[in-house]
Amino acid sequence: MELIKKYFPELQPDQLERVEHLHAVYECWNQKLNLISRKDFAFFYERHVLHSLAIAKAFDFPAGTTIMDAGTGGGFPGIPLAIFFPEINFCLVDSVLKKIKAVEAISGELGLTNLVALNQRVENVDRRFNFIVSRAVAPLAEMIQWTGSKLIPAEATVPKPGIIYLKGGEVHQELSNITWNYRVIPIRGFFEEEFFSTKLIVYLTR
Repeated sequence: MELIKKYFPELQPDQLERVEHLHAVYECWNQKLNLISRKDFAFFYERHVLHSLAIAKAFDFPAGTTIMDAGTGGGFPGIPLAIFFPEINFCLVDSVLKKIKAVEAISGELGLTNLVALNQRVENVDRRFNFIVSRAVAPLAEMIQWTGSKLIPAEATVPKPGIIYLKGGEVHQELSNITWNYRVIPIRGFFEEEFFSTKLIVYLTR
């Protein structure tokens, strides 16, 4: 929790309260359903919450923006981002029903009103969004194939609509096989912890 306060001193008291409550809520749900590996849970704030919020360091979304979290799993990065951006509308999508049920329950316990959870394959979602976010659920080319058509047409907005992907390690081989424009943002530029030394944000636009 101190990591969040360190890197996001601008968070309001109600946001900090929700972030602090995250640990207890996920600890409870993790006993029912293995949303986060037990080995990783000891690093809950660093490897899950802070990692998700790297997107908030790199992007400032205008109010009313719509974002789909594709393959949200246990709710990352969508739930931490929904706490950070209360004026942004999030749709968390996963094909595994029990994970979506958990996400619904967790967001309800946190009192998040800017988030909906959808049990569906991302490629079958019949909506368009300003942005797609995801945390390394598939190779970049597959993510583009599944979600590229879910982006609204490009507008003269900043940032430009696109896919924002949390990745780790080497990505240049994957990037050489795609035709979209891209920007690679090292997360170590935001956070000094060793865990983030190889973590990246890949921002893909048409």
